[in-house]
Amino acid sequence: MNVRSHKDLNVWKESMDLIETIYFISKDFPKEEIYGLTSQMRRCAVSIPSNIAEGAGRKGSKEFARFLYIAMGSLSELETQFEISIRLKYVPEEIQTEVIFDKIIYIRRMLSKLIKSLAL
Repeated sequence: MNVRSHKDLNVWKESMDLIETIYFISKDFPKEEIYGLTSQMRRCAVSIPSNIAEGAGRKGSKEFARFLYIAMGSLSELETQFEISIRLKYVPEEIQTEVIFDKIIYIRRMLSKLIKSLAL
């Protein structure tokens, strides 16, 4: 697979949008969570497109796929942390959480398809 830049990948673009959403939602989490759930969710969100970018910059499909799997792991971790933040009632009721979960599912599918396209 030939990728001119990670910025050409729709999965990278979608995951960049997800970062903005996570930062917006987590900005009003309780102050005692600044080094806990807030930080953890933000790091996971940032990790997704970062690993896509790093993998795209590596040599060969095998390395690219390895970094896509890492991005997938960060996405799953973020999904769990988002669920925790909902259960703890940190997410305001007006936030359409199903839209965010749909975005996570969409990104997961995109990552899976990209990994399959790199079939080694």
